[in-house]
Amino acid sequence: MAAPTMDRPTADDTGAPAVQTLTVAKALNNGLRASMEANPKVIVMGEDVGKLGGVFRITDGLQKDFGEQRVLDTPLSESGIIGTAVGLAIRGYRPVCEIQFDGFIFPGFDQIVSQVAKLHYRTQGRLKLPMVIRVPFGGGIGAVEHHSESPESYFAHTAGLRVVSCSNPADAYWMIQQAIDCDDPVLFFEPKRRYYEKGEVDTTAAPGPLFRSRTLRTGRDVTVVTYGPMVRTSLEAAAAAEEEGRSLEVVDLRTLSPLDLAPVYESVRRTGRLVVVTEAPSESSISSEIAAKVQQECFYSLQAPVLRVTGFDTPYPPSKLEEEFLPDLDRVLHAVDRSLAW
Repeated sequence: MAAPTMDRPTADDTGAPAVQTLTVAKALNNGLRASMEANPKVIVMGEDVGKLGGVFRITDGLQKDFGEQRVLDTPLSESGIIGTAVGLAIRGYRPVCEIQFDGFIFPGFDQIVSQVAKLHYRTQGRLKLPMVIRVPFGGGIGAVEHHSESPESYFAHTAGLRVVSCSNPADAYWMIQQAIDCDDPVLFFEPKRRYYEKGEVDTTAAPGPLFRSRTLRTGRDVTVVTYGPMVRTSLEAAAAAEEEGRSLEVVDLRTLSPLDLAPVYESVRRTGRLVVVTEAPSESSISSEIAAKVQQECFYSLQAPVLRVTGFDTPYPPSKLEEEFLPDLDRVLHAVDRSLAW
């Protein structure tokens, strides 16, 4: 697979401050805008992404500024959106598809798995598919059925796809641009309940590699590995644990396929303990893959079994029950206590 590049200037020439306080949603909007300004082949498409600006307003103002030929309101057909994007990518465009909600991606599943993931290999590299599929995912917004799924394991399991997830405004701003620059198809999972959380974004900083995990907090007692919406929960757990004299190291995966576990191995070899935190169910999941690989690579360093804090192996519940379903600070701290007590 080809490596993504960032060949555009990183200096902000719009007159805006280099360091801005943005929400995740606004950072994504600014990142999309930067990519569209830098490359006329970047096209945004999806249900209500134009005049409405998307249900979460991620594409707000883009159609007004770039026109209806580059920001397309599509019919309610995920299969049609993905199939159209495949044709555009083959012809040299860089389409960015928005799947309105995570649970809506399944009507496009056949296109993604049978076409998007395979065309580069099927043509022995003659065709590239530089396309991004944006997916707001996860629970916590009190939504109805099909609006709070965590389907990332399906796609991380599919050879030929790259899968990433941002967790903060700075990563949202840079990662969406890097994903668009990548010559491979990228599933871009956005934690919808974190859309309106704020953080600093330096628009002139050189971004780190897209497909790399990152240690957000150093610690000595337990390694906590997470991604997407659970990053904030894990950092809050680390802060709470510190008050009790326990030191947690928090690693944000950022990339789910390929997995970058080198920082995790290095951390576990120091702490001897690992807790994996995700909203997705535990069976046949990213969390189980991490547990298996850490056991293989760090067996003699482990002082306790790898523990996982996940959603339950059930369909996502009605909104009045989602607080019981989603991992929270107490569940993370309970796993930490179990690991340390081993």
